[in-house]
Amino acid sequence: MTQVAAELEVVADGLNFPSSLTFDDAGTPYVAETGLPFAGAPRGGRIWRLDGDGRTLLAEGLRPPVNGLVYHDGWLYVTEGGYPGRISRLSPDGGELETIIDSLPGPGNYQTNMVAFGPDGKLYFSQGAMTNTGIIGLDAYDLGWLRLLPHEHDIPGLEIELKDVSVETPDPFNEGQTVRTGAFTEWGTVQPAGTRIKAQLPATSAMMRVDLDGSNLELVAWGLRNAFGILFLRDGRLIVTDQGSDDRGSRPVGNIPEIIFEVKEGAWYGFPDFIGGVPISDPRFRPEVGEAPEFILSNHHELPPPERALVELTPHVAATKLAEAPDGRIVVALFGDEVPMVAPSGPRVGRNLAVVDPTDWSHTVRDVPPLYRPIDVAFHPDGSLYVLDFGHFEPGRGTMDATAGSGGLWKTDWQQ
Repeated sequence: MTQVAAELEVVADGLNFPSSLTFDDAGTPYVAETGLPFAGAPRGGRIWRLDGDGRTLLAEGLRPPVNGLVYHDGWLYVTEGGYPGRISRLSPDGGELETIIDSLPGPGNYQTNMVAFGPDGKLYFSQGAMTNTGIIGLDAYDLGWLRLLPHEHDIPGLEIELKDVSVETPDPFNEGQTVRTGAFTEWGTVQPAGTRIKAQLPATSAMMRVDLDGSNLELVAWGLRNAFGILFLRDGRLIVTDQGSDDRGSRPVGNIPEIIFEVKEGAWYGFPDFIGGVPISDPRFRPEVGEAPEFILSNHHELPPPERALVELTPHVAATKLAEAPDGRIVVALFGDEVPMVAPSGPRVGRNLAVVDPTDWSHTVRDVPPLYRPIDVAFHPDGSLYVLDFGHFEPGRGTMDATAGSGGLWKTDWQQ
């Protein structure tokens, strides 16, 4: 895997943990800040328009984390992951947000993610899983954006049947006692083997779509653990970055790659029992302590075959947003590992960009000093590549080493 350096120049600095970048038709950039109050940053998401050497605040006090900002047909579409999740639209001049769809699932490990607009004219969006691998665990306390137990459980987008799988963990509410928890259910409860759970909407770990007014909610595909980045290619294919499961919680799993999938109508992407088409019980996915997890669904034969990956990236690089370059290659922001939150130990990885060639789905890595954590990428109408940096953010076990105002927007010439 070749390492290719890129030289960047700053466009805007002093941003508080931003997540999303978009351009309007004139090439004006807009940036969303998550609103996560790390290191004293203000709580509540904000939307900025970058006007030459200055910036204009368009919206504030949004439900954190704000996970998406996309310009489309004269509007800014804003995704608020904070509970409940909501997708709204906003004029590029500011004003009141107009809600498109509200009351989306949460709180949980992951949230409502960004939107994209399909060739069919519909608004597509993904909803992350509520758990690491299907069972609520004490790891919820380690997630800097959650730190909440109990929290909501996963909701299937296809009908499932449960096996007799549950986990016993210490009960944080009753010293010296334990509690047993099963899959797709509340903390501290177990559903018996053979329990069938019908498909529901909205679902978690799902790709869904609606009309532009928020009506006609439909499932596109299920089993994407956390499709944080969504991109329609020029040829109409929908691809996503699906962030891999972690070595943590009640059902830990190790060495899970970050995956790029093509999303197909009606497909199943494996959550919670397959990783890129490979059983989660495979020995390669053994966590640092214990064995690889067993299946928790008993009706795989009733579900579509689990989809295979287009690209497998290094575990824990945290692939986030992605963009199609003028030459057809795909640039992916790699946020970087969050050890020890995502695994007991491991090397520092990510914090750079991947460049994917869709002719054979090979990829190289491009280092991008001096960034802390790339989280979004976009191509300006002039062909230059812009990279959004989340900022200094290094979680620990119950701690957070972060710096408010350390995020920024950078640009570079795109190397053909």
